[in-house]
Amino acid sequence: MLVVLVVLETVGIDAGGIEEFTRSSRKRLLDATSLTESAVGNWVIGLLVEIGVEVGNSLMIREVFLVAGLVVRRLCGLFRLFGRRTKEFPSGLTTTFLGLFDTAVITPNAANLCVDCIRNDVDITEGIPKQATVHFCKDCERYLQPPNIWVIAHPESKELLSLCLKKLKGLNKVRLVDAGFIWTEPHSRRIKVKLTIQKEVYSSAILQQVFIVEYVVSTQQCDECMRVAAQLTWKASVQVRQKVSHKRTFFWLEQLILKHNAHKDTTNIKEAKDGIDFYYVNRSHAIKMLDYLQSVVPLKLKTSEQLISTDVHTSTSNYKFTFSAEIVPICKDDLVCLPTKLARQLGDISPIVVCYRVGNTVSLIDPFSLKSAEMRGTTYWENPFNSLCEAKDLVEFYIIDVQYENKRQGKYTLATVEVALSQDLSKTYYTRTHLGGLFNPGDHAMGYFLVNANFNNDNWDEYINRLRSSGHRQLHLGGGLPDLILVKKSYPNARKRNKGRNWRLKNLAKEDEDQELRGGKRQDKIKQEMDYEIFLRDLEEDSELRGMVNLFKDPRKDADHGNAEIVETNEVNMISGDEDEVEPEEDFPQINVDELLDDMDALALEDKDGEGDVMMGDESD
Repeated sequence: MLVVLVVLETVGIDAGGIEEFTRSSRKRLLDATSLTESAVGNWVIGLLVEIGVEVGNSLMIREVFLVAGLVVRRLCGLFRLFGRRTKEFPSGLTTTFLGLFDTAVITPNAANLCVDCIRNDVDITEGIPKQATVHFCKDCERYLQPPNIWVIAHPESKELLSLCLKKLKGLNKVRLVDAGFIWTEPHSRRIKVKLTIQKEVYSSAILQQVFIVEYVVSTQQCDECMRVAAQLTWKASVQVRQKVSHKRTFFWLEQLILKHNAHKDTTNIKEAKDGIDFYYVNRSHAIKMLDYLQSVVPLKLKTSEQLISTDVHTSTSNYKFTFSAEIVPICKDDLVCLPTKLARQLGDISPIVVCYRVGNTVSLIDPFSLKSAEMRGTTYWENPFNSLCEAKDLVEFYIIDVQYENKRQGKYTLATVEVALSQDLSKTYYTRTHLGGLFNPGDHAMGYFLVNANFNNDNWDEYINRLRSSGHRQLHLGGGLPDLILVKKSYPNARKRNKGRNWRLKNLAKEDEDQELRGGKRQDKIKQEMDYEIFLRDLEEDSELRGMVNLFKDPRKDADHGNAEIVETNEVNMISGDEDEVEPEEDFPQINVDELLDDMDALALEDKDGEGDVMMGDESD
C-alpha cells in the first residue's frame, strides 16, 4: 500500500480515507499477478472512485497510476517468488474499469477506451465521399463507367452496385464487409448504398462502422445516342459486294455472321442490290468486321475517307471511313476455265475445273482426274476470271449406268457414267465424274450441258484453240472437250413430296437500300426467293455446310405439310408427272431433329416493327 500512498501524495490527492481504501482493495491488489500493468493501474483508479477520491480526467494521473500498476505487479511477483499467499481470479470473472473521457465502465482493450470514445476519436470513413454522381443515358438506358464505357445495369443489380462502388475513392484503404441498396423512389433520381467497413485502429483494435452513400443520377447522352440525335449515325462503313447474278453467297455469309455474333457492334445494316452494308460508330469496329470477313471468304479491300469537319485550333479532323470489300465472284458448284498461267501455278491442273467449296480460299477440283487445288484471294486478283456456268445453268440428267474406276480422293470417287437428259432419254452421253460414289443407276444428277455451248470467255476460247491445235476434236473421254460435267446429285421425286420444312433460319434485320425492290420490281423479289430456296436445299443436301450454321425448330409447322407450297425452280426441279406415281429417293437427306436448336422462344418469328433479328424459313410460308 506504500506505493499507492506515495503515488497519491505525489499527485496531490487527499488520502485521508486510505484505511478504508486499503480494506476494500487489499484482495484485488494481492490477486493482481495475473493481470497486465495497465489493468492494475485502472483498478487503482476505479477503487479511488469507489471510496470517494476525486481523481478527475487528468492524463498525468492516469500515467502515474499505470506506473504504480507496474510496480504493484512486480511486487506481487516477488511475493509469489518467496511463497507469499497469492490467489487467482475465479473462472469467468471479468475485470472492468472507467473510460478515459467518460464514466462508462468498460473491459480492458488495446486502446483502453470505450467504443463510443473510439468512434468519437477515430472516423474510419474519413476520406470516403458520402455523396457521388453517376451518369445515366435515358435513351439507351446505360450508365457511364469511367472513362468512356457505357454499360447496361438494371436497378439494384450487382452490375449497378459494382459501378457505384468504383465511384468511391478511399475504399482501398479499408476492408469492405458488406454493401447493399436502400430502396428509393425511382423518380427521385437517387441511389442509396449502405456500406459496412472495418479498419484497424490503435495498433490492434478493429473498428467496424456502417454508413450510407447517396448517389445522384445525372442524365447524360452517350456518344452513340448523340450521333443518332445529330443524324451522324455512323463513322465507318463496310460495303461487301460480289459481282454475280445471285445472292446465295450473302445468304451463307449472313448465317456465319449470326452464328458468331459478328454484327454486335453495328448501328445499321442495309441490303444493296449486289451486296450488303454494315455501319459502325467506331473505325475499330469496322476493322474488326473486315478481319472476320477475311477469315471466312476471299476478298479484296479498298479504303476511302471523307473529311467531315476540322478544328484549326487543335489541328484535329473528323473523318468518315468507307471500306469496300469485294468477294471473289466464284461460288460453289460453278464451272470455271482457268487461265493457262494460273492453271500451271496451281500444280498444272486442268483449266476446266469445278468449285466445290468456298472458304477463305477457293477449292477447285478436276472432275476427270480428281486433281484438286486451293486458290487464295490474292492469287485470284492477280489473274481475275469469271465463271463459265453457275447454278442457274444447271440441267438435270438421268443416270443410266455407272462404271467405277479404282481411284479415290477423300470423299470423291472417279467413275464413268452413262447419262441422258431427263427431258430427252433418246440420246445418251458418256462422261467421267468425281461423284461416282454418290450415283447409282436410276438416280438423277445436276450438271452443265456443254454440247453446242458458246461462251463469251477469253480463257475458254484459248482452251478450245489449244485443243484444236493439238489435234483433239470434240472428245469427252479422250482428254478433249467433254459433253457434260456433273456437279451434284438431285432428288426430284422427294422434292415433290416434301412440301415444307420443320426448321428455320435466323436472318439479320436489315433495310433495303434499293427502294424499288419493295415497289414495282417484283421479278427481282421472285428471283431472290428462288435463290434463297436453292440455298436452303444446299443446306439440306450438304451436311458439312449445314454443320457451320444454326438451324432452329419451327413451331408453326404442323405434322401434316400436305397443304404447304414451296418454290420450284427450273434449275432444280424439272420432272413433271403424277406425284402419287413416283417414289421418293431412299437416300434423300433428312435433317435430324437433334441438329435443330429449340430456343425459338427467345427469338421473334416475325419482326413487325422492323427491329431486331427475324426468323425465316422456306419461302412457302
